[in-house]
Amino acid sequence: MSHYIKNLIEEGEHQQLDFKYEISDSKKIARSLVAFANTDGGRLLVGVKDNGSVSGVKSAEEFYMVETASTLYTRPEVPYTTREWTVDGKTVVEVIVHPRVGKPHQAPDKDGRYKVFVRVKDQNLLANTVLIKYWKRKEQQSPDGVFINYTEKEDMLLKYLEQNGSITLTKLIKLSGLNKRKAEALLVDFLLLNIIEMVITETTTFYRIKDMD
Repeated sequence: MSHYIKNLIEEGEHQQLDFKYEISDSKKIARSLVAFANTDGGRLLVGVKDNGSVSGVKSAEEFYMVETASTLYTRPEVPYTTREWTVDGKTVVEVIVHPRVGKPHQAPDKDGRYKVFVRVKDQNLLANTVLIKYWKRKEQQSPDGVFINYTEKEDMLLKYLEQNGSITLTKLIKLSGLNKRKAEALLVDFLLLNIIEMVITETTTFYRIKDMD
């Protein structure tokens, strides 16, 4: 069944697939598990280099490091399953993570502080407070939908997006005069209404009108 893994490798790293040559840091792997769980789920292939070449798992210790990552460094714990494959005589471990159910998962950042991570393309990035509040509101959302008071602030935001294409939270606070909490709530309302979308990059997060095509 090595063709199964080879087909995955041919896809390259993306939002639901990550390659690991080896596992030497359980905390770093914990961030990958959390990011997959908080986004769309995904697969981690251990024993595969970034360029897609199969190196194979070095020792059984790497199995335990995945377990350590999940049990000790994810909150709440990220469940996962593993499958072992032989590719060209080398062992590749497939770690399968399903999308989260309930509370967002957290893992330690480089400074040891527990944060929420998401998977964006082939990167694990920090989730901001707007996204976390959006998740919470969405889970509590009434079957009747979302209702907002359409004030000059909402009108200003839409007109700005139509004219400029995108906006950051900092820019919205400056333009609207709203405090951070209220500006975040405004963005969450528009996200819930499916009017705008959030774009997370390594350096910034911005919001733009959602393309409905």
